[in-house]
Amino acid sequence: MRKKRMMILFVVVAIALLAAVWFAIPYSPLKNQFKKDVQKRTRVAEQDAPAHDSGVYTREDFARLPPLVRDYVEACGYIGTPRKSVLTMEYQKVAFALGQGKPKLTIDYTQVDFAAAPARLAFIDSRMFGIPFQGYDYYMDGRGGMKGVLAKLFQLFDQTGDQMDKACLATYLAEIIFLPEALLQDFVSFKQIDGHTLEARISFGGVSASGTFRFNDAHEMTCFSTDERSQTAPGGTAVQIPWEARCESYGLYSDGIKRPTLFRAVWKYPEKDFIYFDGSISSVDGAEVMR
Repeated sequence: MRKKRMMILFVVVAIALLAAVWFAIPYSPLKNQFKKDVQKRTRVAEQDAPAHDSGVYTREDFARLPPLVRDYVEACGYIGTPRKSVLTMEYQKVAFALGQGKPKLTIDYTQVDFAAAPARLAFIDSRMFGIPFQGYDYYMDGRGGMKGVLAKLFQLFDQTGDQMDKACLATYLAEIIFLPEALLQDFVSFKQIDGHTLEARISFGGVSASGTFRFNDAHEMTCFSTDERSQTAPGGTAVQIPWEARCESYGLYSDGIKRPTLFRAVWKYPEKDFIYFDGSISSVDGAEVMR
C-alpha cells in the first residue's frame, strides 16, 4: 500500500512538473497559428503593395475624401510619413472581461491589420488562476472567428458564422482610421454628416458593415459606434447590441504621429454601458508614446 501511494504521489508530482514546464515555455499551438497567419498575410501585403512615386503620404492622396478625414490625417501627422499596408498595435495589462458578471482578466493584446484587403488578426495572452488562457480573434478572406484555449490545449470556444463575419468586418472598420492606406481603398466609403461626424461603410466578400466616427475640435477621432456588431448570447444565438470603440488621451509617438494612448471597447446595454476592454496602447508599429 505504501509503495502504491508513493507511486501515485510520484505520478501526480511528475504531471504537475510537466504542466509547469508546458505553461512556462512561450510556445503554444494557437499562438503559433497566429504568428504563421501574420507572416503569411504580411508577405502577401508586401508583394501586393502598390508602388508610389514618393513613398510617403501626401495631401493629394486624400483629396477625394471628406474634409474630416483630410483634417484628421494632417492633424495627426500622417502627411509626409511612409505609406504602410500593415498596422501592428500592442497593448499590455489590459482589463478584459469575457462577459457581464464574469471576473476580469489582465491580458496582453496584439492586433495586426492589413490594408490591401480587409484582414485583422488579434491575439490575447493571459492567465486564469495561473493557467494560460489564450484567444485568437481573426478576420481574413471574408471570414471571421474567435477562438479561446485554456492551458494551451483545451478549446473553450470557437465561434464562426455569418454574424461573426459581419461583426469582425465592423471591428476592422472601427480601426481603419489608424491605417491610412486602408482609407484609400475602394472597399470603404465615407459620408460627412457635420463638422464632427463621419459615416463609414465597408463591403467585402458579399458582406457589408457600417458605423459612425466622431471627431473632436482637435481633429482627433474619439469614438466609433455601430449597431452591426453582434454579441453571442449564452445559448449561442447572436444578439444585436450597440457597440463603441472609444479613443482617449492622444499623444505623440516616437515616429512623429499623434494617436490615442487609451482604448476602450464598450457594449451599450439598455441598462448601462459595459466596458469589456480597457487598456493602454504600448506601441504602434514599434513606435512608443513619447513621455
